[in-house]
Amino acid sequence: MATSFKTIRARAEKRKGAAALKKLLPKAPDQKALTKLKDDRVLAEMAKRVFSAGFVWSVIENKWDGFETAFQGFDPRKLVHKPDEFWEKLASDKRIVRNPQKIRSVRDNAQFVMDIAAEHGSFGKFLAAWPSTDQTGLLDLLAKRGSRLGGNTGQYLIRFLGKDSFIASRDVLFCLRDAGLELTDKGTSKGDMKKIQAQFNAWQKESGLPLVHLSRICAMSIGENYDPARLQQAMGSED
Repeated sequence: MATSFKTIRARAEKRKGAAALKKLLPKAPDQKALTKLKDDRVLAEMAKRVFSAGFVWSVIENKWDGFETAFQGFDPRKLVHKPDEFWEKLASDKRIVRNPQKIRSVRDNAQFVMDIAAEHGSFGKFLAAWPSTDQTGLLDLLAKRGSRLGGNTGQYLIRFLGKDSFIASRDVLFCLRDAGLELTDKGTSKGDMKKIQAQFNAWQKESGLPLVHLSRICAMSIGENYDPARLQQAMGSED
């Protein structure tokens, strides 16, 4: 049987201090806000996560205004009708990171967003309706129907879009193994993800906390014990 979450939280509070730990937790996800999420913002976040993968995130953030202009506000209804010449020119556009494969993913994901919106009313409504107890199923769908949205990119995408979720970061995996979960070396196989989902579901039932809090507390309960003030300054949505 895995370690109880009460024990993990107590360890995190001992390391950080109960008050400091509470300040380091993000706001609980807002389901209503998710249903109101516009499709252009979904596509924009998909692009940001794809371009950030394997790259220094701050570079993408600093150039983001250029991305918004170059991709015309990420309106999927406009982008799906753009001719090949539009996409070819972007490969030499200095306002963005000129990676042809990632540029093409925006085109593909514009169609993906449109398809999901046609099926569910909007991509945000689709996300809001998807049960957080089956994050692995959502990640599979993103990987299969989206472009370059598999692996960690998909995990960060749903977190940044505001969906309640866990992130299987290095420290989270370390915490899960320490709690008694048997995972492969990388901890990223489908079997691993099912085990991780089941454990977070159990901890959620035990604690009543959202997945985003469980994930963050888990990460801060183990590994390098960074100063809370430093974490407060640097931490975004990554565990």
